[in-house]
Amino acid sequence: MRASGIVTHRQQPSTASGVIFATLEDETGTTNIIVWPSIAEVQRLALRGSMLLTVDGTWQSEKGVQSLVASQLTDHTHLLQGLRVSSRDFR
Repeated sequence: MRASGIVTHRQQPSTASGVIFATLEDETGTTNIIVWPSIAEVQRLALRGSMLLTVDGTWQSEKGVQSLVASQLTDHTHLLQGLRVSSRDFR
């Protein structure tokens, strides 16, 4: 599965054992993203630096919450052509 959108949030809670959570937003709504530490380490630049992100992965449903578990991250920020957007990043 694939989702693309503006990165609105990035979180890495201390209780999450290195897992990073992100939220993408597009014209249809938001998508929750889960990035395991092994993916985050290899694709750190795309994960931390992108404003427009495409995520390939597997859908997961847990306790009624649907998330996309990332296997590949692609930074498409260049497609924004200078449009200013920002995410709220928390640790």
